[in-house]
Amino acid sequence: MVQLEEQSVARRIIAAIKQRIHGGEYRPGDRLPSSRALAAEWGVSRTTVTAAYGQLIAEGYLFNRPGARAVVARGLAAAPAPKAVAPESKRALSDFAERLLALPAPARFHTYRVADLRYGDLNGADFPLLAWRRALNRASLRRAERLRYSDPQGSAPLRTALQSYLWRARGIVCAPEQIVVVNGSQQGLDLCARLLLDPGDNFIMEDPGYVLARHAFAASGGMTVPVAVDREGIRTEGLPQARLAYVTPSHQYPLGSVLSAARRRALLDWAAEAGAMVVEDDYDGEYRHGVAPIPPLQVSAPERVIYLGTVSKTLSPTLRLGYLVVPPDLSRAFAEAKRLTDRHTPLLEQEALAEFLSSGGYERHIRSIRRRNAERRAALLQALVEECGTRLTVTGADTGLHVVAWLNGVPVEREAAVVEAAREAGIGLYPIGPLYASGAKRPAEAGFVVGYAAHDVDVIRRGAAGLAKVFAAVA
Repeated sequence: MVQLEEQSVARRIIAAIKQRIHGGEYRPGDRLPSSRALAAEWGVSRTTVTAAYGQLIAEGYLFNRPGARAVVARGLAAAPAPKAVAPESKRALSDFAERLLALPAPARFHTYRVADLRYGDLNGADFPLLAWRRALNRASLRRAERLRYSDPQGSAPLRTALQSYLWRARGIVCAPEQIVVVNGSQQGLDLCARLLLDPGDNFIMEDPGYVLARHAFAASGGMTVPVAVDREGIRTEGLPQARLAYVTPSHQYPLGSVLSAARRRALLDWAAEAGAMVVEDDYDGEYRHGVAPIPPLQVSAPERVIYLGTVSKTLSPTLRLGYLVVPPDLSRAFAEAKRLTDRHTPLLEQEALAEFLSSGGYERHIRSIRRRNAERRAALLQALVEECGTRLTVTGADTGLHVVAWLNGVPVEREAAVVEAAREAGIGLYPIGPLYASGAKRPAEAGFVVGYAAHDVDVIRRGAAGLAKVFAAVA
């Protein structure tokens, strides 16, 4: 530990001397302080200063003679002052970059002392550490014999394991060649945007809906067509012409509704007539609380639907492992786009997941965390009722890992103030407003997406108690 601290101080000394040389405080030929004097100034040993001087000499910043102090090397001049950029000048950014910069800036991450109720975070204690370590070890032994680039579509063992799992868990019938392994669902969305949309093409989005999906399609030049959502999911009457529709039919994000049978049929009929593709995001289909599983749209129209799955809500969002099931005629295009993007997803994690799926460990883990999150959900709902009473209306609680809390009688214009008051109380609270593409279609009352999967029951209860005080103060 002491040695590491000395190395850190040496690096700071090196950086400080370089800064003085570049700033003109030390000029070529100037002598630097003796190692003894500089060591006293920094409060370190002479050995640390000597090491810093030695590195600067090696880099050509200093030179020295035996018995003499180090001198700034000849030919080093102060860095010129940066030239002012003319106001009318513009960097040569692409249209894609300009569209990207025009999108709303993402929210900053904060640390909250009571509870962060962000949707998508998981509880670290739920991760199957020992089982995953065993799967990694077995995958490591198989890969140690040869290091090479892999199939951009994904490792064959993982695609075969996913084929079997998807048939058992979701009723999807597909070939391994239809599966493309991606770095999380967000890369899957990006590939869909690149391959299915040209600039100016319309794409249909649920309103409200998943912001990063909307941004991925908009950054590629697509034009958002927001379509309202109600208790039966996205409204399908009178859908306009579009190249693509993005939907979350099994658990609408964020409102939690399930797409009704009639609307499922209507959406697929529209896609066939319009020649459009439907991107089905099954982001948390593993979590249903007392409700029967809903078959994916892909089962009914595999030629018109691209199915998007992920392990971010079951294992960890940090693994960045997801997958697409695409129609056979699109598999080569997606594989080539994946190759150009990043060659392939990291292989060790792919083969560990294949091992975890094949051994049955993944499904055992699903059953375990489904029970745990059902307990967290029950604790949250009970605490919100006990602490907030009729002040709140909670919706979307039958599936998934979040609920939507509507603050009765508090206008939408107060959402930002409520979020700020919660932050000051040590609670991370996230408004539903930014999830709407069209402000005219959203309810008039303030609403918040409340995630509960990251916390133990006692933290959830403390968070609900804190929210009750915040809501009482702003009402």
